[in-house]
Amino acid sequence: MTPTTASLPEGVIFDMDGVLLDSEPFICKAACMMFAERGLTVQPEDFLPFVGAGENRYVGGVAEKYNFPLVIEEAKKRTYDIYLDIIRGQLEALPGVHTFLEKCRKAGKKIALATSADFRKAEGNLREIKLPMSTFDAIVTGEDVVHRKPDPEIFLTAARKLGLDPRRCLVVEDAVNGVAAARAAGARCLALTTTFTPEQLAGADWFGPNLAEAPVEVLCWP
Repeated sequence: MTPTTASLPEGVIFDMDGVLLDSEPFICKAACMMFAERGLTVQPEDFLPFVGAGENRYVGGVAEKYNFPLVIEEAKKRTYDIYLDIIRGQLEALPGVHTFLEKCRKAGKKIALATSADFRKAEGNLREIKLPMSTFDAIVTGEDVVHRKPDPEIFLTAARKLGLDPRRCLVVEDAVNGVAAARAAGARCLALTTTFTPEQLAGADWFGPNLAEAPVEVLCWP
Protein backbone atom coordinates (compact mmCIF):
# COMPACT_ATOMS: atom_id res chain seq x y z
CA MET A 1 0.00 0.00 0.00
CA THR A 2 1.37 3.42 -0.90
CA PRO A 3 1.17 6.05 1.87
CA THR A 4 -1.17 8.96 1.17
CA THR A 5 -2.05 12.14 2.97
CA ALA A 6 -5.11 10.34 4.37
CA SER A 7 -3.19 7.40 5.83
CA LEU A 8 -2.01 7.10 9.40
CA PRO A 9 0.12 8.36 10.97
CA GLU A 10 -0.77 11.94 10.17
CA GLY A 11 2.25 13.21 12.07
CA VAL A 12 5.71 11.92 12.99
CA ILE A 13 7.38 13.20 16.15
CA PHE A 14 11.13 12.67 16.37
CA ASP A 15 13.27 12.54 19.44
CA MET A 16 16.72 13.91 18.64
CA ASP A 17 19.56 12.14 20.45
CA GLY A 18 19.88 8.53 19.35
CA VAL A 19 17.32 9.07 16.59
CA LEU A 20 18.64 11.79 14.31
CA LEU A 21 22.21 11.71 15.60
CA ASP A 22 24.31 10.06 18.26
CA SER A 23 25.39 12.75 20.66
CA GLU A 24 25.54 10.46 23.68
CA PRO A 25 29.34 9.90 23.64
CA PHE A 26 29.90 13.66 23.30
CA ILE A 27 27.46 14.84 25.97
CA CYS A 28 28.75 12.11 28.30
CA LYS A 29 32.33 13.25 27.74
CA ALA A 30 31.34 16.88 28.24
CA ALA A 31 29.50 16.10 31.49
CA CYS A 32 32.43 14.03 32.77
CA MET A 33 34.76 16.93 31.99
CA MET A 34 32.44 19.37 33.74
CA PHE A 35 32.38 17.24 36.89
CA ALA A 36 36.16 16.81 36.73
CA GLU A 37 36.57 20.59 36.67
CA ARG A 38 34.64 20.65 39.93
CA GLY A 39 36.74 17.93 41.51
CA LEU A 40 34.49 14.89 41.07
CA THR A 41 35.43 11.87 38.96
CA VAL A 42 32.39 10.15 37.47
CA GLN A 43 32.01 7.20 35.12
CA PRO A 44 30.19 7.09 31.75
CA GLU A 45 27.88 4.34 33.00
CA ASP A 46 26.66 6.66 35.76
CA PHE A 47 24.64 8.57 33.17
CA LEU A 48 22.79 5.60 31.61
CA PRO A 49 19.70 5.75 33.88
CA PHE A 50 19.17 9.37 32.83
CA VAL A 51 19.51 9.06 29.05
CA GLY A 52 16.60 10.75 27.30
CA ALA A 53 15.46 12.72 30.34
CA GLY A 54 17.15 16.03 29.46
CA GLU A 55 20.38 17.53 30.72
CA ASN A 56 18.90 18.77 34.00
CA ARG A 57 18.23 15.19 35.00
CA TYR A 58 21.25 13.82 33.11
CA VAL A 59 23.64 15.97 35.13
CA GLY A 60 21.53 16.28 38.26
CA GLY A 61 20.93 12.55 38.58
CA VAL A 62 24.64 11.81 38.64
CA ALA A 63 25.25 14.60 41.14
CA GLU A 64 22.59 13.05 43.38
CA LYS A 65 24.19 9.63 43.06
CA TYR A 66 27.44 10.98 44.47
CA ASN A 67 25.69 13.35 46.89
CA PHE A 68 27.62 16.12 45.16
CA PRO A 69 26.32 19.70 45.52
CA LEU A 70 25.68 21.30 42.16
CA VAL A 71 23.95 24.40 40.81
CA ILE A 72 22.18 22.74 37.89
CA GLU A 73 21.85 25.71 35.55
CA GLU A 74 25.52 26.65 35.96
CA ALA A 75 26.64 23.03 35.52
CA LYS A 76 24.42 22.55 32.48
CA LYS A 77 25.69 25.74 30.84
CA ARG A 78 29.29 24.64 31.31
CA THR A 79 28.46 21.15 30.00
CA TYR A 80 26.91 22.70 26.88
CA ASP A 81 29.91 25.00 26.42
CA ILE A 82 32.21 21.97 26.37
CA TYR A 83 29.79 19.90 24.29
CA LEU A 84 29.29 22.45 21.52
CA ASP A 85 33.05 22.80 21.23
CA ILE A 86 33.86 19.09 20.97
CA ILE A 87 31.13 18.23 18.42
CA ARG A 88 32.43 20.66 15.79
CA GLY A 89 33.09 18.65 12.65
CA GLN A 90 32.51 15.40 14.55
CA LEU A 91 28.75 14.95 14.74
CA GLU A 92 26.95 13.25 11.85
CA ALA A 93 23.38 12.28 11.08
CA LEU A 94 22.58 8.65 11.78
CA PRO A 95 21.89 6.40 8.77
CA GLY A 96 18.70 7.15 6.89
CA VAL A 97 17.77 10.40 8.65
CA HIS A 98 17.55 12.70 5.64
CA THR A 99 15.91 10.04 3.47
CA PHE A 100 13.31 9.16 6.10
CA LEU A 101 12.41 12.82 6.62
CA GLU A 102 11.97 13.16 2.87
CA LYS A 103 9.68 10.12 2.86
CA CYS A 104 7.58 11.70 5.58
CA ARG A 105 7.20 14.87 3.53
CA LYS A 106 6.35 13.01 0.34
CA ALA A 107 3.74 10.99 2.24
CA GLY A 108 2.10 14.20 3.47
CA LYS A 109 3.05 13.77 7.12
CA LYS A 110 3.52 16.68 9.49
CA ILE A 111 6.79 16.39 11.38
CA ALA A 112 7.96 17.63 14.76
CA LEU A 113 11.11 17.53 16.84
CA ALA A 114 10.55 16.77 20.53
CA THR A 115 13.75 16.69 22.54
CA SER A 116 14.35 16.85 26.26
CA ALA A 117 17.51 18.82 25.54
CA ASP A 118 17.55 22.61 25.68
CA PHE A 119 17.09 24.68 22.51
CA ARG A 120 20.80 25.55 22.55
CA LYS A 121 21.82 21.93 22.19
CA ALA A 122 19.13 21.17 19.60
CA GLU A 123 20.21 24.11 17.45
CA GLY A 124 23.88 23.13 17.64
CA ASN A 125 23.15 19.50 16.84
CA LEU A 126 20.97 20.21 13.82
CA ARG A 127 23.50 22.68 12.49
CA GLU A 128 26.25 20.04 12.67
CA ILE A 129 24.22 17.47 10.74
CA LYS A 130 23.12 20.08 8.19
CA LEU A 131 19.44 19.82 9.00
CA PRO A 132 17.73 23.25 9.07
CA MET A 133 15.38 23.81 11.98
CA SER A 134 12.81 24.88 9.39
CA THR A 135 12.65 21.21 8.37
CA PHE A 136 10.17 20.70 11.21
CA ASP A 137 6.61 21.97 11.44
CA ALA A 138 7.02 22.19 15.21
CA ILE A 139 9.91 22.06 17.66
CA VAL A 140 9.53 21.33 21.37
CA THR A 141 12.54 21.31 23.71
CA GLY A 142 12.99 20.61 27.38
CA GLU A 143 12.59 24.32 28.07
CA ASP A 144 9.01 24.21 26.76
CA VAL A 145 7.69 21.66 29.23
CA VAL A 146 7.41 21.26 32.99
CA HIS A 147 7.52 17.49 33.20
CA ARG A 148 10.28 15.46 31.55
CA LYS A 149 10.09 12.00 30.03
CA PRO A 150 8.75 9.45 30.95
CA ASP A 151 5.95 11.98 31.45
CA PRO A 152 4.10 12.38 28.10
CA GLU A 153 3.96 16.19 28.22
CA ILE A 154 6.59 16.75 25.52
CA PHE A 155 4.83 14.51 22.99
CA LEU A 156 1.40 15.87 23.86
CA THR A 157 2.78 19.38 23.33
CA ALA A 158 4.34 18.43 19.99
CA ALA A 159 1.09 16.85 18.77
CA ARG A 160 -0.85 19.92 19.82
CA LYS A 161 1.57 22.18 17.95
CA LEU A 162 1.04 20.03 14.86
CA GLY A 163 -2.72 20.32 15.34
CA LEU A 164 -3.05 16.55 15.65
CA ASP A 165 -4.44 13.98 18.04
CA PRO A 166 -1.41 12.16 19.54
CA ARG A 167 -3.15 8.87 18.83
CA ARG A 168 -2.73 9.66 15.14
CA CYS A 169 1.00 10.28 15.52
CA LEU A 170 4.11 8.13 15.36
CA VAL A 171 6.86 8.85 17.87
CA VAL A 172 10.40 7.83 16.98
CA GLU A 173 12.46 7.18 20.09
CA ASP A 174 15.57 5.37 21.27
CA ALA A 175 15.36 5.61 25.06
CA VAL A 176 13.42 3.74 27.73
CA ASN A 177 12.03 6.99 29.14
CA GLY A 178 11.03 8.10 25.65
CA VAL A 179 9.15 4.93 24.78
CA ALA A 180 7.27 5.15 28.08
CA ALA A 181 6.39 8.79 27.34
CA ALA A 182 5.15 7.92 23.85
CA ARG A 183 2.94 5.16 25.22
CA ALA A 184 1.57 7.45 27.93
CA ALA A 185 0.74 10.04 25.26
CA GLY A 186 -1.30 7.45 23.36
CA ALA A 187 0.99 7.56 20.32
CA ARG A 188 2.41 4.57 18.49
CA CYS A 189 6.16 4.22 18.74
CA LEU A 190 9.08 3.18 16.58
CA ALA A 191 12.01 2.37 18.86
CA LEU A 192 15.51 2.56 17.41
CA THR A 193 18.04 0.30 19.07
CA THR A 194 20.89 2.81 18.90
CA THR A 195 21.15 3.05 22.70
CA PHE A 196 19.09 0.26 24.27
CA THR A 197 18.04 -3.27 23.32
CA PRO A 198 14.54 -4.25 22.12
CA GLU A 199 14.02 -5.99 25.45
CA GLN A 200 14.76 -2.75 27.31
CA LEU A 201 12.49 -0.83 24.94
CA ALA A 202 9.57 -3.22 25.38
CA GLY A 203 6.31 -1.40 24.79
CA ALA A 204 7.24 0.06 21.42
CA ASP A 205 5.17 -0.98 18.40
CA TRP A 206 8.11 -1.40 16.01
CA PHE A 207 11.87 -1.70 16.28
CA GLY A 208 14.75 -0.89 13.96
CA PRO A 209 18.50 -0.33 14.21
CA ASN A 210 18.16 3.11 12.59
CA LEU A 211 15.87 5.06 10.27
CA ALA A 212 17.51 3.55 7.19
CA GLU A 213 16.15 0.17 8.27
CA ALA A 214 12.82 1.24 9.76
CA PRO A 215 9.92 -1.11 8.97
CA VAL A 216 7.97 0.23 5.99
CA GLU A 217 4.63 -0.03 7.82
CA VAL A 218 5.56 2.69 10.33
CA LEU A 219 4.49 5.34 7.80
CA CYS A 220 1.31 3.58 6.70
CA TRP A 221 -0.73 1.85 9.37
CA PRO A 222 -3.33 -0.75 8.42
